Amino acid sequence: MKTGDTAPVFVLPDKDGKMVSLADFAGRKVVLYFYPKDNTPGCTRQACAFAEHFKEFSTRDITVIGISKDSVESHRKFAERYNLPFILLSDPELQAIKSYGVWQEKKLYGKVSMGVVRTTFIIDENGVIAEVMPKVKPDTNAAEILAKI
Repeated sequence: MKTGDTAPVFVLPDKDGKMVSLADFAGRKVVLYFYPKDNTPGCTRQACAFAEHFKEFSTRDITVIGISKDSVESHRKFAERYNLPFILLSDPELQAIKSYGVWQEKKLYGKVSMGVVRTTFIIDENGVIAEVMPKVKPDTNAAEILAKI
C-alpha cells in the first residue's frame, strides 16, 4: 500500500467481539496502526502513547484503530490492563494485515520468520491513504502523527 491508494475495507471484531468495518468511519480521518503482539514491550509502549494522546486525536475528530493477529480476549485484557480508550481489532486470519501488506518476512537474532511489521497508515475522510509510516518507533508514533495532521 502506498500514499494515494484506496484503503482496503475490512470487517473485524473488536475487544468486545463487536464487528467493526473501516467503512463505519467514512467522512473521518483514521489512524490505522498494525502491531505485532499484545503485552509485549514495544507494542505496550506504542498503545500507551496512543492512549496518552487520545484526547488530542478525539478533539481533531480522528479515529485511532490498532490491529494485530491477537484474539478478541487478548485485546480485551490488553485494553483493560492499560486502560486503552481506542479501538483494537482482532485479525487472526490476517485479512487486513495481508491486504495492507504488513505481513512480511522478519529477522530476529538471525532467525527468519513471517510476522506483522509495525506500520501506521493515515487514512483521509474519503478512504484514501494519506500517508504510510513503515517501521515506526513505538514511543514516538502517536506524537509524530499529531505533528503531521
